[in-house]
Amino acid sequence: MAGSLKLPVALTIAGSDSGGGAGIQADLKTFAMLGVHGTSAITAVTAQNTLGVSEILELPTSLIREQIAVVVEDIGVQAAKTGMLSSAAIIATVAEAVTRYEIAKLVVDPVMVAKGGARLLRDDAVSALRERLIPLAAVVTPNLPEAQVLLGREIRTLEERRAAARELVAMGARAAVVKGGHADDVIDVFFDGSQIVELRAERIETTNTHGSGCVFSAAIAAWLACGAEPLDSVRQAKTFITLAIANSIEIGRGHGPVNPAFDVGDGG
Repeated sequence: MAGSLKLPVALTIAGSDSGGGAGIQADLKTFAMLGVHGTSAITAVTAQNTLGVSEILELPTSLIREQIAVVVEDIGVQAAKTGMLSSAAIIATVAEAVTRYEIAKLVVDPVMVAKGGARLLRDDAVSALRERLIPLAAVVTPNLPEAQVLLGREIRTLEERRAAARELVAMGARAAVVKGGHADDVIDVFFDGSQIVELRAERIETTNTHGSGCVFSAAIAAWLACGAEPLDSVRQAKTFITLAIANSIEIGRGHGPVNPAFDVGDGG
């Protein structure tokens, strides 16, 4: 057909954010901005806004499994990312689907707590995340609190971030990015089994960082879907999320969202 496009396809397996700042809404916006066709498998529906999460409904694992199946079997998927996987049963379902459909380019964002403080991962699901999903990851992208939960210890210094990235790769991930947004130096540490790379950026003073982890991991998945190597994908995603934070959106009375559509312009 004249004018039709063939785009890489990425799949987000995550929760829905009714406020539009994080979750599948943020992921799909990111995919679109980076020239990738976005597909989704919704794991949970949340009622949330900039002030926090008021209610969560997990979807049945059979429906999560079917969403992934129909997308992969018809459309095909070049890369995928996971976000909110709140229970051990959901993590097991997703891990089985990733294995069955041989989704090698998988970005695991180990979402545990929302910006407003709501727990998005049950305590008994942490071991399932460690044992079932991280070993399938092409890249795992924890922030410092998430890395501390996964590894069971405090991570304070840059050297401890480097050690954490190495340990996550030893856990089975092919690459890890331990994000430094909660540290004074804002340095992310990347390790892929052979090289440690420090990714630096200036701290942007804003409280509007809702969805930053989602957008960062979705951007990595988008570049992987386009054929980029993991380190290049992470570098590009770091630049992208820095700009999305710098152009964050002033809405609501709490933590506003980052803006993955920062490059669209004002329509003028």
